[in-house]
Amino acid sequence: MAGGGGGGGGGGGVSPLGPAPPMWYHRDLSRAAAEELLARAGRDGSFLVRDSEIKACMTQTCVCGLVLTDTTANTSQGVQPKRFKTLPELVSLYLQPSQGLVTTLLYPVDREETAVSDDRDYSDGEDEKPPLPPRSASTSTPPGPDTPTERYKVHYYIQGTSYKNDMCKESLFDGCKLIKLLIFVHFLFPQPQPLSKFTDLIFLWCFISNPSVCLSLSLSSSVRQLIKSQRVQNKLGIVFEKEKDKSQRKDFIFASAKKREAFCQLLQLMKNKHSNQDEPDMISIFIGTWNMGSVPSPKSVASWVLCRGLGKTLDEMTVTIPHDLYVFGTQENSVCDREWVETLRAMLKEQTELDYKPIAVQTLWNIKIAVLVKPEHENRISHVGMSSVKTGIANTLGNKGAVGVSFMFNGTSFGFVNCHLTSGNEKIARRNQNYLDILRLLSLGDKQLSSFDISLRFTHLFWLGDLNYRLDMDIQEILNYINRKEFEPLLKVDQLNLEREKNKVFLRFAEEEISFPPTYRYERGSRDTYVWQKQKATGMRTNVPSWCDRILWKSYPETHIVCNSYGCTDDIVTSDHSPVFATFEVGVTSQFVSKKGLPKSSEQAYIEFESIEAIVKTASRTKFFIEFYSTCLEEFKKSYENDSQSSDNVNFLRVGWSNKQLTTLKPLLSEIEYLQDQHLLLTVKSLDGYESYGECVLALKSMIGSTAQQFHTYLSHRGEETGNIRGSMRVRVPSERMGTRERLYGIVPYVTVTVALWGSSSSSLSVGESSVGEWLQRLGLERYEQGLLHNGWDDLEFLSDITEEDLEEAGVFDPAHKRILLESLRQQQQQK
Repeated sequence: MAGGGGGGGGGGGVSPLGPAPPMWYHRDLSRAAAEELLARAGRDGSFLVRDSEIKACMTQTCVCGLVLTDTTANTSQGVQPKRFKTLPELVSLYLQPSQGLVTTLLYPVDREETAVSDDRDYSDGEDEKPPLPPRSASTSTPPGPDTPTERYKVHYYIQGTSYKNDMCKESLFDGCKLIKLLIFVHFLFPQPQPLSKFTDLIFLWCFISNPSVCLSLSLSSSVRQLIKSQRVQNKLGIVFEKEKDKSQRKDFIFASAKKREAFCQLLQLMKNKHSNQDEPDMISIFIGTWNMGSVPSPKSVASWVLCRGLGKTLDEMTVTIPHDLYVFGTQENSVCDREWVETLRAMLKEQTELDYKPIAVQTLWNIKIAVLVKPEHENRISHVGMSSVKTGIANTLGNKGAVGVSFMFNGTSFGFVNCHLTSGNEKIARRNQNYLDILRLLSLGDKQLSSFDISLRFTHLFWLGDLNYRLDMDIQEILNYINRKEFEPLLKVDQLNLEREKNKVFLRFAEEEISFPPTYRYERGSRDTYVWQKQKATGMRTNVPSWCDRILWKSYPETHIVCNSYGCTDDIVTSDHSPVFATFEVGVTSQFVSKKGLPKSSEQAYIEFESIEAIVKTASRTKFFIEFYSTCLEEFKKSYENDSQSSDNVNFLRVGWSNKQLTTLKPLLSEIEYLQDQHLLLTVKSLDGYESYGECVLALKSMIGSTAQQFHTYLSHRGEETGNIRGSMRVRVPSERMGTRERLYGIVPYVTVTVALWGSSSSSLSVGESSVGEWLQRLGLERYEQGLLHNGWDDLEFLSDITEEDLEEAGVFDPAHKRILLESLRQQQQQK
């Protein structure tokens, strides 16, 4: 079994390794070599230290088991964490018993350079070991905030105590992998925590590391009962045997060909067993785009759906966890719809063992989009819509255009657009126009929102496809940068990036950082060579390698979305394009039903505006009014015409509405947990032609309270920024409807965390479990948890004394967010 990697620091001119590097410090030794050395040593408690793959960081916090700033102390009880200046000081502490490790560090393993020969027997020769570090642990001041902090990994070895199989000679563990699993399992089971013992986690980690390993483990009753069930044994290939002497511990023999799939099934079974929620509040989405080059796909495209290849790929712990939604966008796809969908379903079933259900397939020429959903989510999908748009000259003949799919998942709207834009290095303006045509003409989403282009009709909109934007650089320079894997200079001349910077396309869309090579134009049958010249009837055509295949998204403000991967495959070679993949964690709202029924007049929530001012891009001097749209309103509402108007610039008009010109809006439901998830769409229209001059979207979450809050955002129309709008508003919720929601998301979002050392008898993981974290999550302000905890505000009872100045020191600068936090604490005190 292994401890984790740690961090080191070098403040005040002190080396984190001490005066001279100890012999057990192996510098940049690879993990494979470390495991080999420990196996050859072959004694319980053998250990060595090597550099982490991440050479340096600018933080005192690490996510591994052994850290230079020891995080085992319970700071909530006022105990300061242990701090070390040097790595030997840290290691010396864990040479002692009862420090949270299953076994202590006992026998240091020398560096290879001290060996007489490669055949040296590391299992004996104890006399030749260097002296152990001193056993006294000291505390000291941590490195300064501007001092780079070295990270290390501490590995050690323990052999099993009882074996049923000759294959089970030893087991090696990497602490970093273990800690990743601890965090990962915790995300799956935020509450209640199903794994009550450290050994339960060791069991799980052991299974995915080596299914033929035999360990004697004392598991908690919940895990033991689950493993003993026939369903799990059949799925995992587990043989459960009891010892004749019941005082001895039990052995488990693991034999499974599909260890990762089985592990995922085990986690899913445990998740279902311990989950109290019927519906998820966060879902995982896979999105793929691929120009197939008018030839059938190869027999296996597993790397595409498993996000394996180049760029930002999924961690090996999570790569085989099935996603809730799979969206496949293809271009130049000559396969018929039915055959293509069945191919996708078969591929997903092979990889996940689940029978995914197609909810929508839309085709225009050879441009296709297919959406498949997990079987258990099928009944949560509603209002499915599909549309297509032709682009190009006269919008008739050709193979360019877009297809789209939209639907509601519970109470959250989704839109997906797959497009194939005009090709050619020089045709930037035509591609921009293609995008604007699709934005305006694609008929998706709520018909009531016809005043808004599709970039504002959905809580989450994903745009993917062969966008065909190229690189503006000499071909030889491009190839040189690619060969050196230097992508930053190329991204600076990427046409899509340049046009987005000018606000000409994809206004306020987001794209994950690109860390993979250009996906076009490869030689078919290989990923080693780009074919950048092509003979055509009109002469030689140059197609420089480019990132033609992209995935972007746009979400409403104050919603949760995280991109966990963005890359391309490197083993699918039938086309001159490589498939591109991305995965997302996306927050979704529940289909809310009021527990208190319809509100009485005294319990009605109101959305009230004090004033609104807009600067509109127009030379007209007409009057304007505002229309308000939201799913929380029974129907759209209108304001009166503006009562103030001025112009400092002939091309812009400043228009204003006072309180008496603005209508009060009454939501359908008045519960705070419902209103926190709602958004309000505004469109500024002229009285003379009822034409929209700009639209925007506001989140109600930050506007809830007894006092008015300020908002300020941009206006856009048909993909162009047309002005801005600001104002003052409040969402007034009666006290009878101010109940707090239990949890915003079903899975704790990925955050930077500090993991405590784990003991052999009991353990706990504090990530997302503290009452402060749950409180912030209920308010949708979980971003401030780390700042509050860092400043010592780790108990809700202590927080009752917090001031605005304290909040600012913890990183809360937004006045609206400070007000929400203080108001919530005040209400909790009143309830007591």
